[in-house]
This record gives sequence, structure tokens and C-alpha cells, in this order.
Amino acid sequence: MVGFSKVKRRERERERERGKGKGKGKGEGEGKAEGKGKGMGKGKGKGMGKGEGKGEGKGEGKGGRGKGRGRGRGGGRERERERERERERERERERERERERERERERERERERERERRREREREWERERERERKRERERERERERERERERERERERERERERERERERERERERERERERERERERERERERERERERERERERERERERERERERERERERERERERERERERERERERERGEGGEGWREVKVGRDGERRETHSFHG
Repeated sequence: MVGFSKVKRRERERERERGKGKGKGKGEGEGKAEGKGKGMGKGKGKGMGKGEGKGEGKGEGKGGRGKGRGRGRGGGRERERERERERERERERERERERERERERERERERERERERRREREREWERERERERKRERERERERERERERERERERERERERERERERERERERERERERERERERERERERERERERERERERERERERERERERERERERERERERERERERERERERERERGEGGEGWREVKVGRDGERRETHSFHG
């Protein structure tokens, strides 16, 4: 006979579990049962009874999947807890899959946003190209207007030249003398330009000498840096020899010109 305390404990357990299921039936149990009973079990059976488990029978037993009608105690509760844990793990896996799907949807949305940004940049580039084409057309129109003004000025100059030729016939002799004076002045200017070129060549030679002196100073600085590096390598070798002294001999580290460190060991007999 089942004790009164056990019966009350079972009743409390059933009360806690009641109303949690997804079943389509008329029962009050937690589970997916489709039956018409008041099943309190967590199982998926179609039983009509009060069984706690997945049984399909009409009894009140606590057993497992059997179809019996008795009140057998069996190991059904532990198996039911294990099945509940498995269902919980499955729900967790499903939640994880849902999170992964959500992350994938978010990545897809991000890719879509990136595509939209690229399209927007492309549209902006196209608008900029259109603005540039418009500016170019405007510049071309301006150049055309400038060419027209230049042609007009040229026509005006031509008219002026014609008038000048007319006057020229009157002043030819004077111009000839003036041209002679101008040639003389030009020769003088040419001599001055030649003197200027000579001065420029002299300045260039001086700059070249200065550059040579600078290169020599740079070579001297480089030699000094090389001597400093050599002194540093010597100090490094000295420090390595001091660290390497002892019962196990000494170790010398040489640093080459390429910056590589090479060790030399010596052991005492």
C-alpha cells in the first residue's frame, strides 16, 4: 500500500507539472498527448488515463511506455526526467539554430546594406560624373566664346595693321633708323644675356661644389656611424663574454655587418 505522504508528494508534483503541455487533447497534463483524459504525464502518448509517462493505457500507473492498466511503479519517472532533459537539450539546440538563423539573417541584411551602400556610391559617382560633364560642357562653351573674342581681336588687329601699313609708307625712313637703333639695343641685350648666362653657370658650378662638399660630409658622417656601430658590436661581444664566463666555458656573440648575431662557444676541459 502506498503511504499517505507519498500520495501527497505525487499530488504536489502533478500540480506543479499541470498546464505546461502543448497537447491537442482535452487533458490537463504537460505533454503532447492527444487523448481525452486528465493525463498529467510529460509524454507523447495517446492514452486516456491518468498515467504519468508515455503509456497508452487507461491505468494510473507510473510506468514507462507500456500499455498496462495497473498501478505499477516501475522506473518511469527517471526515464521521464531523462526524456525531459533530452527535450530541453533539443529545445536548446533549436534555440541555437534559431540564433544562428537570426545571425545569418543579420549577415544577409548587412550584405544587403553593403550592396545598397555600393549602389548609393555608384549613383553618387554617376551624379558626380554628370556634374563633371556639365562643367566640361560649360568650359567648352566658355572656350568657344573666348575663341570668338580672340577672332574678333584678330580682325581688329588686322584692321590696325592695315592702318599701320598706310602710315608706314610715310614713315619708312624713320623706322629704318629706328630699326638700326633697335638692333643695336638688341645686340646689347644679347651681350647682357650672355653675361647673365655666364654668371648663372658660375653659380651652378658653385652649387655643384657645395653639393660635393655636402656629399663628402655625408660620407664622413656615415663612416662615423660605422665606427660607432663597430664600437657597439665590440661592447656587445664584451658583455656576452662576461655573461658566458663560468664552469661551462664562455660564449661570444658576434654581430655582423648585416645585423645577424652569431654565437661562438668555448668549453673548459
